[in-house]
Amino acid sequence: MNHSEPPVHQRFSRKHWLILATLILVILALIWFWQSKGKKTEKTVSQPKSASTQPKAALTVTVIQPERQNWQQKLTANGNIAAWQEVVIGSELSGQRITKVYVNVGDQVKRGQVLAEINSDSIRAELATAKANYKEAQAVLNDAVINNQRIQQLRNTGAISAQEATQYQTSQSTAQARLEASDAQIKSNELRLAQTRVVAPDNGVISARSATVGSLAQTGQELFRLIRDHRLEWRAEVTTTDLYKLKQGMTAKIISPDPNQNAVTGTVRMIAPVIDPQTRYGLVYVDLPLTQAVRMGMFVKGEFELGEQSALTIPQSALLLRDGFSYVFIVQQNNRVKQQKVSVGRRQNDLVEILDLPENVKLVASGTGFLADGDLVKVAANIPETPLSKQLAPHQEN
Repeated sequence: MNHSEPPVHQRFSRKHWLILATLILVILALIWFWQSKGKKTEKTVSQPKSASTQPKAALTVTVIQPERQNWQQKLTANGNIAAWQEVVIGSELSGQRITKVYVNVGDQVKRGQVLAEINSDSIRAELATAKANYKEAQAVLNDAVINNQRIQQLRNTGAISAQEATQYQTSQSTAQARLEASDAQIKSNELRLAQTRVVAPDNGVISARSATVGSLAQTGQELFRLIRDHRLEWRAEVTTTDLYKLKQGMTAKIISPDPNQNAVTGTVRMIAPVIDPQTRYGLVYVDLPLTQAVRMGMFVKGEFELGEQSALTIPQSALLLRDGFSYVFIVQQNNRVKQQKVSVGRRQNDLVEILDLPENVKLVASGTGFLADGDLVKVAANIPETPLSKQLAPHQEN
């Protein structure tokens, strides 16, 4: 008998435990199998129920339709305020000093009003000399006339020669010419004397002054600038294409830089016949009324009124700006929205003109920033479908 082998009862006990463990594993596997099959059956049964449920709407929205309106069409432009006519007033004398200046920039003047005076002492002296020369020439002429008449009476008697008679006639003509020269000298000095008084050529307002007391006047030197008749004009710069939309007599409104002033209404007087080859802009001259709202030299903005024109409009809230483009959301029959790119035109208050959209489409009125193309929406009931509604129902999350 080998003492190293275990007893027989120990060998039977080990086999028993191995069989028991195997049975337990089999039972556990069967339990897991039946549980998995039951879950799969439940999932299969519940699947039709999930498929029958409707998808959830993204938003509750208000539906509107574009509305056609007659809008006043306007053309915006910029330009300078300038004088209708700016008169340059200068000196007609040379070598004389300015003695008095009566006006300054901004003063209103009338035609013929004295603006400045130039020294006239030397001119007055020359005028007095010319008048004395005139009297002397007149006396010489009178004497020559008398002598010529006496000689002409003796000419037919043969007491004097024809040559002597001709000399007396020449003396009379020479004296007459000297008298006329003296008269011309008087008129010339009187004109120079009048030119020592610088006067306004027309009614207006002084826009510039360079005359200074004590300065030496020169011929053609600018002393003053005058805005004739106080009239200003707006010289609007308009593109070549827009230039053909304007006509003489149209109304323009110029916006004053002063917020306390109302817009100035002017009238188109003339459209420039040429286009600047550098800027490709043409000038439109607009007459302005007397006003303090704008001043000469200002660069201001204005609008030309082109008359009424039909416009298809939607509220600003229905427009979505994304990536530099404008979009609207069209509500389709299945309550899904379609994102569509649109082109916009004029704006008025909270309305926007749409240039490429049909009139009979239904659009989301607001909340477009929360939507994407193809989203399902719920349409709110009893909402007037008009873009002019004062109160639009706010969007709500469902």
